Order: sequence, then C-alpha cells, then structure tokens
Amino acid sequence: MKVLIPGALRSYTERGEAEASGATLADVLADLDRQYPGIRFRMIDEQDRIRRHIRIFVNGEQAHALAQPLAPTDEIIVMQALSGG
Repeated sequence: MKVLIPGALRSYTERGEAEASGATLADVLADLDRQYPGIRFRMIDEQDRIRRHIRIFVNGEQAHALAQPLAPTDEIIVMQALSGG
C-alpha cells in the first residue's frame, strides 16, 4: 500500500512516498523499517505507541492503535507536528 512520508522523515526514504505491506498498521511500519532501517523508531516510542508529535491517517481517518487492521488498497499518511515560536 502507499505510505506518504513527511519531509522530516524523507532522509530515510529519499522520497515522499513509499510502498509497504501488512495486515495491521504495526505490520506496515515494521515493513517500512525493514526497507528503511530506523524510520519506525522516529514514529513509534519505546512503549509501542505512536509518538506524540506524529499523526498517522488511514484513508483520511486518524489511526490511534497499531493493531488497526488494513486492506491492501488503503492509503497511509504520516504527518509530523510543527513546533517553534
């Protein structure tokens, strides 16, 4: 399935889009990490939760759990919050 990658993580993928597969969001992120080592840690914390500054959307709906089931036709968008002052 197609995964849209934010600019801050493109140092891993070298492009704004990647392909990954899996039955759940956790599986897709593991597949991305297999292809682009280290990218999962930038999105998922040590307690296996989506990091506070990351939002992941599946077909336009925000995902809250890594166990969320996915279909091969789903589109995933990873967004990173901006901060500063």
